[in-house]
Amino acid sequence: MNGRIPLLLLAPFLAHTAAAGAADIYEADDLRFRLAVVADNLEHPWSLAFLPDGSQLVTERAGRLRVIRDGELHKEPVTGVPQLVVAGQGGLLDVLLHPEFEDNQVLFLSYAHRNREGMTTRVARARFDGKALSDAEVIFEASPRGNTTRHFAGRMVFGQDGYLYISVGDRGEMERAQDTRDDAGGVHRITINGEPAPDNPFLSNSDINNTFFTYGNRNIQGMTLHPDTGEVWSHEHGPRGGDEINIIRAGNDYGWPKVTYGIDYSGVPISSRTTMEGVTDPLHYWDPSIAPSGMAFYTGELFPQWQGNLFVGALKMRKLVRLSLDGEKVTEEEDLLTELGERIRDVRMGPDGALWLLTDSPRGKVYRMVPAK
Repeated sequence: MNGRIPLLLLAPFLAHTAAAGAADIYEADDLRFRLAVVADNLEHPWSLAFLPDGSQLVTERAGRLRVIRDGELHKEPVTGVPQLVVAGQGGLLDVLLHPEFEDNQVLFLSYAHRNREGMTTRVARARFDGKALSDAEVIFEASPRGNTTRHFAGRMVFGQDGYLYISVGDRGEMERAQDTRDDAGGVHRITINGEPAPDNPFLSNSDINNTFFTYGNRNIQGMTLHPDTGEVWSHEHGPRGGDEINIIRAGNDYGWPKVTYGIDYSGVPISSRTTMEGVTDPLHYWDPSIAPSGMAFYTGELFPQWQGNLFVGALKMRKLVRLSLDGEKVTEEEDLLTELGERIRDVRMGPDGALWLLTDSPRGKVYRMVPAK
């Protein structure tokens, strides 16, 4: 889905956008752009995926999977969504298409689930025929379950290796991120059938769960592939300060809570260390926290000045952050959309060359970001 959508498929959407009225114009350091509302009145939209026919799928944390087709949000949600729980930060989270979706119609959903033992993060695989899900099957469940309603993570990405990377938060219980017999607080790497990837870094270590790819991660809310290296890049929430950007590499410990640039929400220090031998330092961090969510490299042609830049949404600071990079070094940081005043939950690179944004509220929106003419 990295190719362009044919103009024929885009035409109904573009016509709808034009009919909806003029979009607001915003300024960046080196260009002007406009933001057009594609859909609104979504209940805490969380994730966005682009279908081969030019339509979009949007998850609502409240438990609904919605379709935007020909520029119109379908009133009726997709049927067949697995049973889930909506509580605190939990609900329906990410939606991700199989790399060969056009041939097999397979997609993946992450979500919160509750039973008598507590709550956890699950991932299910299903088929989508354009209207309904079928053959839903749970392929991953983080264990043990817990009693908190925080830090489910749930972001997913397919690596160039064909395996599924799944983030699981520390569930608001920080020490779990260093307990490698506990699935919380790490990135897990599995096959599409739910088996540990055959070259996972800890397969020979009986003290570490065999789906782990990394650990010591607090609450990853953004994951994407670098367009040149193919490596998985992520960001995660710190507490009060210490939001991080990391490159997810096999077997690494990212340190939470042994090291952090943040402090507890109560104001009490969590650690006196910001670095430690054996711990992977972040590529970039924010202090104070911006509460990052959603993440995408820009690879389109609508904004040639931004090619290769990394875009990160912010919940707390209500903005879109643009990062210029020189390899693995951030060379410039620019805040965009500060006047929009909305919590940005997801950022996606669209196959049409536009940036797509989701805003997190009871009446959340899907925005399409294109150059101003």
